Amino acid sequence: MMARVSNLSHSVRCVGLNAHLLSLTQTYRGAGINGYIYQLLEHLPAADAALHYTAYLHSAAFSPPPGMSMCRSRWDTRSPWRRIVWEQTRLAGYSRHLDLLHGLAFATPLAAACPTVVTVHDLSFLRYPDAFRPFNRLYLSLATKLSTRRAARVIAVSESTRQDVIRLCGAPPERVIVVPNGVTADFRPADPVAVAAFRRHQGLPPRFILFLGTLEPRKNLVRLIDAYAQWRRASDGVVKLLIAGGQGWFYERIFQRVNELGLTDDVLFPGFVPGAELPWFYRAAELFVYPSRFEGFGLPVLEAMACGTPTITSTAAALREVAGDAALLVDPEDTAGWAAAIGHVLSDPILAARLRDAGPRRAANFSWPRTAAVTVDVYRAVLTGQEVGREA
Repeated sequence: MMARVSNLSHSVRCVGLNAHLLSLTQTYRGAGINGYIYQLLEHLPAADAALHYTAYLHSAAFSPPPGMSMCRSRWDTRSPWRRIVWEQTRLAGYSRHLDLLHGLAFATPLAAACPTVVTVHDLSFLRYPDAFRPFNRLYLSLATKLSTRRAARVIAVSESTRQDVIRLCGAPPERVIVVPNGVTADFRPADPVAVAAFRRHQGLPPRFILFLGTLEPRKNLVRLIDAYAQWRRASDGVVKLLIAGGQGWFYERIFQRVNELGLTDDVLFPGFVPGAELPWFYRAAELFVYPSRFEGFGLPVLEAMACGTPTITSTAAALREVAGDAALLVDPEDTAGWAAAIGHVLSDPILAARLRDAGPRRAANFSWPRTAAVTVDVYRAVLTGQEVGREA
């Protein structure tokens, strides 16, 4: 556990938060890292009211909580080029008036005039470069390496990511701290009658397996489709497979494979799921599957478990850390293993009940107030020059 750091003894310190990736739109851009940014902005002032926070952003929809001011950019930083230029020029200028600047996603200004903290969510662009467009890969690689090397502290969302930051970015190990993500109270089991009503209202199948996440190569969805087809051939089940989420990049092969296997009536693509409906999709599913080859954390696994949905995920990267013993783990490259695990959960009510009970207990270890509290510990360690443990 990270030791608490005593209150600073002098004037209020100013902490800047680079939140230019915040998007409150109901699209896939509002998922993933966006959730981390939004939850930290919401919870940091309550975690330590003695610090003053300024959020630097473009979104006009965000209303700050008490104890936080905002600086909205006149530039439309939804454009990657404009955002990069703004971060490296204007934000560097603002940093002269700050005691600490936290880059909430990968990058900080290289000319920052104050100490910096940077959060790294994953290093997929270094681990799996072929899955990224060249510009995205090159910028993220360069910005993350330079930012982590100069930062006073690096926050990694898992131990797996921490090890990647040390090995692939060359960050000093003593500066890289694990602060896991959280899950909100919206993700919890619900009354079965209400779940059934939601399923009917949405026109969802009576029984279905759910995947939820951005459709992109590292999510390993072609293998999931192959495993589902293998399971169907060995059973007489009528359980559909729902692959929910926004289209990311290089997703065409996913739809092509469904057509090749003749599964267009059985593998359904509901598209991006709005935030308000997310918990209900998890609850409505008989089983949640997440076969990703690589994750920095794996928030959908945590959300599904919190809702009490039996979960199967892969042994890759941080997913073991998130799932613990509350989900079944399968090698991401083992198609037969995935087919067998799906069949095991769907045919064994005792196993399914055990997973439904274990998920919420496991998820209770992760909360956004706790994430904010230990993030503040990192800030105060930098501001006072104290040592801090590597794990939250």
